Amino acid sequence: MSRILLFNKPYGVLSQFTDARSPSPRPTLSGFVTVPGVYPAGRLDRDSEGLLVLTDDGALQARIADPRHKLPKTYLVQVEGAPTDTDLAPLRHGVTLNDGPTRPAQVQLIAPPALWERDPPVRFRKAVPDQWIEITIHEGRNRQVRRMTAHIGFPTLRLVRWRIGDWTLDGLAPGGWRDAALL
Repeated sequence: MSRILLFNKPYGVLSQFTDARSPSPRPTLSGFVTVPGVYPAGRLDRDSEGLLVLTDDGALQARIADPRHKLPKTYLVQVEGAPTDTDLAPLRHGVTLNDGPTRPAQVQLIAPPALWERDPPVRFRKAVPDQWIEITIHEGRNRQVRRMTAHIGFPTLRLVRWRIGDWTLDGLAPGGWRDAALL
């Protein structure tokens, strides 16, 4: 039977278990997850937070991470500026980034979610508003959501992956993990 863990990756933590090559080691998964033999299914950037699925099943790991399986990934994204629904429309059709066109995303404006405080806090500018949006994508390129919001003129301030398929971060504190059932 496959073991699946859901982990709420804090800001600043690498999505790997070691950082041996760095001259100044950074926080890694090993500081939080002590279960042997599990590995992340996909990545989450160091400056992003939220749901990371870990498993001991290589085939499942590939299925979760591979865009061919179209497993939806939902992000709560705080952007700089005040986009309108019209501003978000290009994301719904797919935008062309440096590495090619993205698949259409589901995007909507949302009220600020009830999240934990980030350490360090997000840098705000008094003269520039910010807005939260929810984005669901079916691929997972390097820094894709950040590049998509920047492409339409609204840089990402904070990015939290909330859901992968039916797995959700609901009720899981930063740095915490729990066992999960197979989808």
